[in-house]
Amino acid sequence: MLITRPEAAAGATAASLAARGFTPVLAPLLRIETLAPSLPDPARFDAVVIASTRAALLPPAWHGLPLLAVGSASATAARSAGFSAIDDAAGDAAALIALARARLPGGARLLLAAGRGQGAGLAAGLRTAGFHVTRRATYAATPVAVLPDSARAALSEDRLHAALFFSAETARCFARTVRRAGLAGRLGGIIAISIGAPAAMALEGLAWRDMRIAARPNQEAMLALLA
Repeated sequence: MLITRPEAAAGATAASLAARGFTPVLAPLLRIETLAPSLPDPARFDAVVIASTRAALLPPAWHGLPLLAVGSASATAARSAGFSAIDDAAGDAAALIALARARLPGGARLLLAAGRGQGAGLAAGLRTAGFHVTRRATYAATPVAVLPDSARAALSEDRLHAALFFSAETARCFARTVRRAGLAGRLGGIIAISIGAPAAMALEGLAWRDMRIAARPNQEAMLALLA
């Protein structure tokens, strides 16, 4: 099983796959760099919103605010980071906006912590819903230029049963690098498993054995598709 998510998160996925009897192949396609942005005064805000696990790493001064997370992994990361009042949207950006509408008063002031160059659509949706949103990049995700050696070897030797894609960004990076490596023709025996429709769309045009989209945007739903 090819795991394309960044190293920091790939270990837990690899352990879950190994427990199911699969052999994980780690091939991180994004390099993650933690940023130290200039953050405003948390006293001016009513809540924090995050759409990824890496966005949860905010200074302790923010931990007293309610936090809205896109899913269970993000909620767990926020709890580990020090937040206590956490709501889990258990879905995607649309579910996160719906959760904000249900939990917060109109006009609430939100800090949207996101990756560099990410979160613009979510910020726009929250503003349309009547919230005041300040977006800050707390990390940067840089795509790799070439396929990791582990992925190249597994593809060349036809050793892969499935490949897991946890974001549209990793899926786009995979599509670029597999074509650049001349290995796009080695996908015919592989099942592509995507966390959601945007990731699946990024993989269109590649000749997979099958493409499957998780019923819910989380790891459990993705692994259920391996049955």
